[in-house]
Amino acid sequence: MSAIDEATLWDRLSNARRIPLNPTWLGEIFSPSLSDELRFAVAERLGMLAETGWPIIQTLIKQHGIQPEFIHAAGLCHQPEAKDWLLAQLNQSNTPDALLLNALSCWGSELTLTQFEHILQLPSQAQRLAGLNLLSFKSHQLQASELLQLCECTLQDWRDPVVIACIRLLQRRDEKVISDRLAKLVHNGSDGSAQAALKALGCIGTTHSKEQLKCLSLELTNPQRLAQAEQQLQQQF
Repeated sequence: MSAIDEATLWDRLSNARRIPLNPTWLGEIFSPSLSDELRFAVAERLGMLAETGWPIIQTLIKQHGIQPEFIHAAGLCHQPEAKDWLLAQLNQSNTPDALLLNALSCWGSELTLTQFEHILQLPSQAQRLAGLNLLSFKSHQLQASELLQLCECTLQDWRDPVVIACIRLLQRRDEKVISDRLAKLVHNGSDGSAQAALKALGCIGTTHSKEQLKCLSLELTNPQRLAQAEQQLQQQF
């Protein structure tokens, strides 16, 4: 498709609020020859059309095969059939990419502990972050010990964004074992993860988390971490 034709399509997509898009038309104008960005934009619009968009997405999958833009669109449409299709893709892949995991995010509660164990040990940062996002929809169903066991590999990750994302997930829980693990991370983690763990202990705000902050304020030898622990402790009162 020529650049002029693509510009026309972009204009039509940008006016979707004023002139609603017809899902059949979106299916007809989709083509593998479109630029990557435009293919994703068309598929995204189909996903946003929910129950009227999903049948068109299914047709496009049959015509063009499983493409990244269709996975993204399936996640957006929030249809039970789309969920089943995405779960089938997950079950068929030994190394699901972040795109598929993010598409499944709102259905994280459907995944098994075995699936989470595998996902959270995938190598890339994007995969692990997507896995933690998925876990946020499942965590309320788990005992604190189960959650910690799943999270241990991400708490030991060498990349701060992964560890900090895990800390933010754990700080939603107020069990003693969670506060104990966060306090350990203050001692052994990087500066960034230690700071996040101290903030998490402050956010938890239980008697036990306050006790952990008191202990840290007495035990820490790193001046920066000590100051941060004392600041979080002061904020409790």
